[in-house]
Amino acid sequence: MSMQQWWLYLVTVFAISATPGPNMLLVMHSGMRHGLRGALDTMAGCMTALMVLMGLSATGLGLLLSTSAHLFTALRWLGAAYLIWLGIQCWRHATPRDSAQPSTPQRPAQRFRQGFLVAISNPKAILFFGALFPQFIQHDAPQTPQLLVMCLTFLIVEFGWQLAYASGGVRIAPWLETPRIQRRFNQTTGGVFIGFGALMALVQQK
Repeated sequence: MSMQQWWLYLVTVFAISATPGPNMLLVMHSGMRHGLRGALDTMAGCMTALMVLMGLSATGLGLLLSTSAHLFTALRWLGAAYLIWLGIQCWRHATPRDSAQPSTPQRPAQRFRQGFLVAISNPKAILFFGALFPQFIQHDAPQTPQLLVMCLTFLIVEFGWQLAYASGGVRIAPWLETPRIQRRFNQTTGGVFIGFGALMALVQQK
């Protein structure tokens, strides 16, 4: 990969990662509910899942998913079901004054697992990496070092954007102190997750 190709790849990844999606929405919601330190657990889960997806794509699972309609459909429905379930949980999440007893805070392992499951639940991500990486690889040069550079670049950019979204969640938390506003925020977040899940269920394999 030449320096010019790398810069083009960096700009592409920067724009893609900035786009709000389930991962970014989750870390922002985690920052709002648990603070930046709590959001880091969620981010760790998301980043771990992205590393798994990139590894699977690099080893050829992207090609398998693109040729196996049944496998792709099964994973797509599992991912959609999890996002819809998560949306329902967010929608029903009680604020401290809505309930006679305070809600039990999530443990770090729970936040990590939630981040991992949200990020891993989209099989389209494997196809995305499988489609993105070849556009910037020099086929007449060793591919492994190029893949490592692209994966590392993507992870650094993605981490930066997730940190920005989580910090945004921390900043808006003081504006969400009243039960009514908290409830509306949770319902909006849950509705968006349900929408993401519904869209994933409707995605057609290209």
